[in-house]
Amino acid sequence: MGKLLKWDWDYLKGLWQGIIAAKKWIIAYVVLILLPITIMLASYYQRSSVILEREVTRSMQQTLRQAGMNLTYKLNHVLDINNSVFMNKELYNSLLPQSSITGQLEQMMSLRNLADTVQTNMDIMRFRIFVDESRLYAGDRINLFPMSMLEKRPWYKEIAGAGGGMVWTGVYREDYLDTEAKDVFSVGRVLRNPQQYEEILGVLMLDIPDQVLKEVMSGINFSTVYTPYIMDKDGSLIYTWSDADDATGRVHADGFLQEDAKQTVLQTDEGIIKRTEGRENVYVMFTTIKSNGWKLLAEVSQAEIAHRAVAQNQFTSIATVIAITVLFLVLVFVLLTFTIQGLTKRIQVVLKMMRKEGVGWLEEHRHAPEGDFRLLERSVDQLIRKVNNLMEETYQAKVLEREAQLKALQAQINPHFLYNTLDMINWSAIAHDAEDTSQMIEALAQYFRLSLNKGKDNVSVADELDLARVYLEIQQNRFPSTFTFHIEVQPDLECYLIPKLTLQPLVENALLHGIRKAKDKKGTIRITAKLENETLLLSVADDGIGMEEETAKKLLLLPRPDMRADGSGSSYGLYNVNERLRIFAGEQYGLSIETTPGQGTTIHIRVKAIQAAPAGTDGKDLASGPEG
Repeated sequence: MGKLLKWDWDYLKGLWQGIIAAKKWIIAYVVLILLPITIMLASYYQRSSVILEREVTRSMQQTLRQAGMNLTYKLNHVLDINNSVFMNKELYNSLLPQSSITGQLEQMMSLRNLADTVQTNMDIMRFRIFVDESRLYAGDRINLFPMSMLEKRPWYKEIAGAGGGMVWTGVYREDYLDTEAKDVFSVGRVLRNPQQYEEILGVLMLDIPDQVLKEVMSGINFSTVYTPYIMDKDGSLIYTWSDADDATGRVHADGFLQEDAKQTVLQTDEGIIKRTEGRENVYVMFTTIKSNGWKLLAEVSQAEIAHRAVAQNQFTSIATVIAITVLFLVLVFVLLTFTIQGLTKRIQVVLKMMRKEGVGWLEEHRHAPEGDFRLLERSVDQLIRKVNNLMEETYQAKVLEREAQLKALQAQINPHFLYNTLDMINWSAIAHDAEDTSQMIEALAQYFRLSLNKGKDNVSVADELDLARVYLEIQQNRFPSTFTFHIEVQPDLECYLIPKLTLQPLVENALLHGIRKAKDKKGTIRITAKLENETLLLSVADDGIGMEEETAKKLLLLPRPDMRADGSGSSYGLYNVNERLRIFAGEQYGLSIETTPGQGTTIHIRVKAIQAAPAGTDGKDLASGPEG
């Protein structure tokens, strides 16, 4: 124990003597290395903070825009239901004056059946019609109400003065006779007598649960202080989201907006404005809900944005540390060049003694100031290992980033087809006594099995073709006798892999943007697949409306956020597939388009022929489909 303590004391004493002997090196290091690097880091931090805050703010604005698009989609769906009910002839027949009690009872049953049908949609809380109190069924108080109850509401005058147009209310508390009170918002419109337009038969109201707004706004987690909120077209606050379990006490800041800032929000579709609260800057981000002109707003302080920027700057920090380390080594070697001649003789002596007496001699003499080269060796060796470790971490981070990019691109496939199919099955079951439901559900289940593929990213060519075939069969049920399709496949392609959901978006575009937009809405889709010189060549051709060549080129270069797969909203189809193919196989592979306006479009797919590892080997059986 005594020898160990003596050895530690000798080691610390020698280290201190080495530091004293190297004081000129320490001064040189501070003046020539530490001070310049400190100035460089301060400048770099100041500039990068501004850039990162700008990027984080832009990312938040994109998230808010996506939330607004999601809410617009939901409200558009409600508007479609409202229009469908508004155009229902049975509705007006049930509201026309009827003198007999039996006739009014039949009208009441018809209206209740219509209400039950509409309320099967989970976005609709309650279907309500307000009629004259003289009607027998006005006292139903479930779906049918006397007009006097609506006249007490603040929005009645706006609905009455809209001339049959739809009017949105804010969120309010509604007491229902058959259930507990609910927070809802509504869309209402006047129903007029088709035979005598000046006569008002009643008012149609569709109540939507506030959960529709909450689901969208709960994903806007920009701030722990401010909660997102919604303003109507007049600038009045109509809804603010707050989680009952949120203990941070977040508040909305509608009351803090000055009038000029509020007018800017109301007159602009989307953007970012800045306000000051005390000594802190607060950014107000907003976007427009296209369905009704509402404004979705979220606020975040500059300090919170800076915190997010620092959290997202990890990869840049690693690169900066590597750069500084390299710069440190370069400057150290520059300093060494000025003193190398004086050290050469001493190094030669040390090397000679090490060859003669071994490394142990260096260990015994490392405490001497003039023999402090062992410490230098260890320091340089440690720095080299640190640089290697940082480079390895950076490489792994890039690999993870590339995988995340592939996952993100693949996850952008629009679920609109799923919603349309489920909606069609629902209405088909109601209207046709479920005669075709079994067949549609079976086809949709097969589509799910093929598209999920056990969570794997790559599938066999055969499975991808089966997925396209099932999709087209489902669409043939949806659009009967409007299009045909043919699939021509070269034999023995089952063992080759392509990214999942490569063909289905292209087939969807061919049907919805090619054939369905033609005047007769009829046509043919042809899918081919073959192997040529170690390259898989696939194509999807339609004889639809075609497009301009410049438009076709843009589809591969831009994600087209202004168009959905059904032609009404957002679609990443061609851009998404092209990017995933390039990530999967390389930059030289991907999509190309041949198209002529009025004559149709052909999309060619080139992808490297990669065979799947056989099942049961160490490699993953990527081509196998998911289990039922």
